[in-house]
Amino acid sequence: MSSTLNSVVVLTGAGISAESGLKTFRAAGGLWENHPVEEVATPEGFERNPQLVYEFYNQRRRQLLSDEVKPNPAHTTLAKFEHDFHGSFLLVTQNVDNLHERAGSQNLLHMHGELLKMRCLNSQLVFDTSEDFTFDTHCRCCRSAGNLRPHIVWFREMPFHMNKINQALESCDLFVAIGTSGNVYPASGFYQTAKIRKAYTVELNLENTGSGFDKRIYGKASKIVPQYFESLLV
Repeated sequence: MSSTLNSVVVLTGAGISAESGLKTFRAAGGLWENHPVEEVATPEGFERNPQLVYEFYNQRRRQLLSDEVKPNPAHTTLAKFEHDFHGSFLLVTQNVDNLHERAGSQNLLHMHGELLKMRCLNSQLVFDTSEDFTFDTHCRCCRSAGNLRPHIVWFREMPFHMNKINQALESCDLFVAIGTSGNVYPASGFYQTAKIRKAYTVELNLENTGSGFDKRIYGKASKIVPQYFESLLV
């Protein structure tokens, strides 16, 4: 890696939040909290049974807001690095929790949406929420029931902020992926986009994923993320 570091892009996945007590919720056999993915994470599943989808995300929102779930040292390290680093920094997360914000991260993009937001199906306006919502919940903008959906990117939907993300990847000196398998498109191509533009690529993960990153470090995020990012500031 070049000694001159002007621009850093970081991608985080479920592995960084697992140590904060959040379930990754994708289990063997394609089940999410004992539900097939088609039931709770696709537009078709929402159309068939919106109440099941509402309750699935209500449960996850309650867990996120519980006293047991807090940012861990990996989250706080990234927030500190953003504050102390004098170059350009962008944090992209696949996670729908708010642990990066709670740790102090500011230049942050949620490519898969956010648990603490809901969206009007008519106007596409997005609203903050910390409460359960159901098919009977009235939308704040159109005042109608049944017009709200979780502000979550489901399978077969395009992730948010892709133009900004690609622009950052094409101009960064360093790309770091943390706690993500990197096997799901389009995130699976992020490190390749960065490498084509001559960025140095680093994977910090719990175990070997067989990736083609320039550098790979394995272990718990709460340990290896602080070690790596503190070394960048020395």
